[in-house]
Amino acid sequence: MKTPHEDNFFIIQHNKFMKEALKEARKAYEKKEVPIGAVIVKDGKIISRGHNLRETKQDATLHAEMVAIVKACKKIGSWRLNGCDMYVTLEPCCMCAGAIISSRIDRVFVGALDTKSGAAGSVVNVFDIKQLNHKVEVHIGILEEDCKAIMKSFFKQLRNGF
Repeated sequence: MKTPHEDNFFIIQHNKFMKEALKEARKAYEKKEVPIGAVIVKDGKIISRGHNLRETKQDATLHAEMVAIVKACKKIGSWRLNGCDMYVTLEPCCMCAGAIISSRIDRVFVGALDTKSGAAGSVVNVFDIKQLNHKVEVHIGILEEDCKAIMKSFFKQLRNGF
């Protein structure tokens, strides 16, 4: 796990893309889905977006990261997403971490950690398995408080019956 260095351009650029991932998380929230959003960026432009759709579609694989990866592959016409970065509001689970590695995404920028099922260091670190054929750079803590706040708000509303 790495934390972003304090370079102003780095912060501005990465905050911009995480804000877009947060927009996706809000779409999930409105659908009463766990509010996680993701965007995939290539050459400084967003090429795909995704948010959780597990409840809506009754499909356990429709995490924000998976939705964004499928859309990005269609957009560029390849399963290889070399040269792409992902911004996701919550630490990926094992399934999503595996898909990120398999799709050859270069870097993942994470908003908040997931201490229950995170696979970028919280529970396990799939990205740190040396035997895997692709290495992904992971950066933690981009707009962390905003990413935590939407999750807290969602689960509070869920407990109160929405």
